[in-house]
Amino acid sequence: MNFAEKIIGFVNSLQTPVGLPDGVMVLNPFRDLLTLNICKQFYQKFYADSIRRWMIIGINPGRFGGGITGIPFTDPIRLRQYAGIENPWPEKQELSSVFIYDMIKAYGGARSFYSSFYFSAVSPLGFTRNNKNLNYYDDKLLQGAIRDFAVDCMNRQLDFGIHRDAAFCLGEGKNFSYLSKMNDELKIFKTIIPLSHPRYIMQYRLKRKEEFINHYIQQLKLFC
Repeated sequence: MNFAEKIIGFVNSLQTPVGLPDGVMVLNPFRDLLTLNICKQFYQKFYADSIRRWMIIGINPGRFGGGITGIPFTDPIRLRQYAGIENPWPEKQELSSVFIYDMIKAYGGARSFYSSFYFSAVSPLGFTRNNKNLNYYDDKLLQGAIRDFAVDCMNRQLDFGIHRDAAFCLGEGKNFSYLSKMNDELKIFKTIIPLSHPRYIMQYRLKRKEEFINHYIQQLKLFC
């Protein structure tokens, strides 16, 4: 199987983690056949090969980006404009997606970027509570509940063809801490490089966006 086929098989087989805290709901966009079909189009367009890639690891999908499209950091607008894939969803932007695709454009475009990098997350499934996004690290019980799920997902994705000399973590705080602890125990990657999370940049450091884009590209190009 090529890289795309492995991704599609992976997302199509994701099961809900067990023992979640009361009130926590799982966001699994891959249960929707339309979303799964869009994912197939995307991955077959950019990943239908056997090229090894570096992993960029986020937190978990949110309701308005990957939680809709099934593609990390890709809202319906960026999916059409930058990935060239038409879709039926309302053109509502997601801040992290805006930053990521501005960075991808500066890197050299989607084709160039995705030939070297693969986006995932500590949890490839998202979470909500009271109809609001919930990051896995914002609830200690949830952190513990997803541990085995997160480790299993990480190990399965390594089989896609992932470089293990380095990985990139989106989030320099709690996500980096959780991922680093996991890596220290399991020795998955030789090093993990933290990058400021796109949402943080867009909400609190918007005037410095170009500076952060340049920093991203500088760090990513250390390895390719």
